[in-house]
Amino acid sequence: MARIWSWIIAVPRFLYAFIVGDDWTVAVAVVAGLVVTAILNANHIVAWWLMPIVAIVATGFSIQRNYAPR
Repeated sequence: MARIWSWIIAVPRFLYAFIVGDDWTVAVAVVAGLVVTAILNANHIVAWWLMPIVAIVATGFSIQRNYAPR
């Protein structure tokens, strides 16, 4: 029984570390981009181009914030 609980605890911890990692703002930007893309697609607006832009901009801001000289 202890093995089952260890898996139940380990999987969410892994997913949190994998998705959020050390920069939660990128994860929030990706989720927001997915939500906006879904809303646009539900309204029959082609929005495949939105997620690559969100990913590139979020990555750029993350790199600038974390690696810029201080």
